[in-house]
Amino acid sequence: MRVLLVDPPAFTPPYDHELASALARRGAEVELVTSRFRFGTAPVPDVYRRRELFYPLSSRLFRRSPLRLPLKAAEHAAGLVRLRGLAADIVHVQWAPLPQLDLRLLPFHRPSVVTAHDVLPRRTASKPDLWRRLYERFDRVVAHSERGRKRLVSDVGVDPARIRVIPHPVFPGTPRYEDDGRTLLFLGVIRPYKQLDHAVSLAHQVGARLLVVGDPATDVAPWRGEPGIEWRLGYVPEAEVDRALADTTVALFPYREEIDQSGALLRCLGAGVPAVAYDVGGLGELLRRFGAGEVVPPDDRASLARAVQRLLTDPAALEAARAGARRAAAELTWDAAAAAHLALYEEIVR
Repeated sequence: MRVLLVDPPAFTPPYDHELASALARRGAEVELVTSRFRFGTAPVPDVYRRRELFYPLSSRLFRRSPLRLPLKAAEHAAGLVRLRGLAADIVHVQWAPLPQLDLRLLPFHRPSVVTAHDVLPRRTASKPDLWRRLYERFDRVVAHSERGRKRLVSDVGVDPARIRVIPHPVFPGTPRYEDDGRTLLFLGVIRPYKQLDHAVSLAHQVGARLLVVGDPATDVAPWRGEPGIEWRLGYVPEAEVDRALADTTVALFPYREEIDQSGALLRCLGAGVPAVAYDVGGLGELLRRFGAGEVVPPDDRASLARAVQRLLTDPAALEAARAGARRAAAELTWDAAAAAHLALYEEIVR
């Protein structure tokens, strides 16, 4: 089976790479169609092909500047036209960054699937009807969680018969547990919805050290002078992420309801690091399923602090949560996800 995986803005290179590799290991002929990754080095293709079809100029001239948006829109349309000419049995879109254009120009004349990594992406969350019309053009919509599936139905209006739940796999890692027993981690691209201020105030409240590891997409200057915080900013290489995870006792995810699943959380679980999270998207569903940490109501800072304090002060609770993280890594594998995706593709290619 010839599969085109499509991530025009290269939003999730690690996810794209792992899924493409796992599909290819199971016999699919896979081509990842994307753009140059603007913030670091993308994973090197192993058993699949990679084609940087989108944004040949804007991905090189700009990082996060809004000045790139008009050029990006023009390049996006041109890339979609070129995409329509590529041979494939199935087109699997990972991200549709400009839904108004995607609705008109994606190659819907072939069997197609879209993954709703974010049920209603932040920039166009106020336009559920636009997303309903876009999702309806695909043969199937993949959600990462039951909560994501329910939101696709209730908030967007997607036909339940078109939705399939395939959990986001855990990114593989090696548990090392070299922490001091009181280190918290805030990992990933730093965006407003991730509420860094909640993590900072929490660390002070429980008397813990806080590692902030990731590339700022928002101003972090208000917290740079805070004591007890170690900053490792920028697009951090994998070896540095591994080191941060080894130093971590508990990872923090005090997010607002703007995502369905977190790649940073899946990276933590792969290293056996438990997490404490607000119950948003599929984060709580994942942690509860495997007992890989604690889940508290959204924006409930007091409950967040109590949950973190419990893991920092109760060795048995911490070890149970670490064991839950390892269970998640053992079960939510990329090979299992590839098998589920191939079964889904066969539903609509036949």
